[in-house]
Amino acid sequence: MSDLGNVLVLAGGLSYEREVSIRSGRRVAEVLRAQGVDVETRDTDSSLVPSVLADRPTAVFVTLHGGAGEDGAIRTVLELLGVPYVGAAPDACRVAFDKPTAKAVVRSWGLNTPDSVSLPKETFHDLGASAVLSRIVDSLGLPLFVKPSRGGSALGASIVRSAEELPAAMVGCFAYGDTALIETYIEGVEVAVSVVDLGEGPVALPPVEIVPDGGAYDYAARYTAGRTEFFAPARLGDEAMAACEAMAVAAHSALGLRDVSRTDLIVDGDGKPWFLEVNVAPGMTETSLLPMAAEAAGRDLGALCRGLLEIAAGRRG
Repeated sequence: MSDLGNVLVLAGGLSYEREVSIRSGRRVAEVLRAQGVDVETRDTDSSLVPSVLADRPTAVFVTLHGGAGEDGAIRTVLELLGVPYVGAAPDACRVAFDKPTAKAVVRSWGLNTPDSVSLPKETFHDLGASAVLSRIVDSLGLPLFVKPSRGGSALGASIVRSAEELPAAMVGCFAYGDTALIETYIEGVEVAVSVVDLGEGPVALPPVEIVPDGGAYDYAARYTAGRTEFFAPARLGDEAMAACEAMAVAAHSALGLRDVSRTDLIVDGDGKPWFLEVNVAPGMTETSLLPMAAEAAGRDLGALCRGLLEIAAGRRG
């Protein structure tokens, strides 16, 4: 057994992102074992609470994506169990997981984020979808980006370049959530910036540029090897790179996050970054962005994960 004691990696869950979560958990467990850490991997089922009470782990690494993994629910249970974990506290998770709320918070900090509206599907049903969608186009213009207000992995998300495409995009969005976020689509370079805090304050890892082969960074492009080209670090000028890193750190701080996060941005033609959303449990798969950023920074992923667990273990009451 390592000096860190026994560590629990939570992976799986019942969200639409279950398979991605399992892959993330497997990767984290592998790199931690390579660091000599005693690791157990568990799903979130009815056996979790009794098993944790019977054999309390030193700390938990949460690799659950979507749903309970990022909305604060599982972290609330871990706090009830008195077990420390890597990542943001429940209240911060709830704010960050709801994209419209997160956008409002970072905007209040002076960060650029695309103009948007957020409406539940009942509004379209009660008031008439055609009339409401028409006003959205008149107000925000085209193109637009439509996505569920909660969730990740680009499920239910799509670019809308004409008014005729908007109804189908809304149907696709509502297949994955009851509330839609519709925002002005910013043309530019898609960038993800991971932030880690190993006890000396949040630090941005090198921004990763994302170039999907089909033009859209959808679910298949994210998790199918070869479907997307990545550049780590991103092919940006020094000023734009610094601006992206500063925005990610500012978003991490504004939303009250801790340990680790990943902020998704668009850099427009003028080199100005725009905040899109933040992820409190970044993917850790072979095609995920945080591991790429860590490698670009010359950091060993296993050592990074171990360091995050040591920070979490230090919060044990």
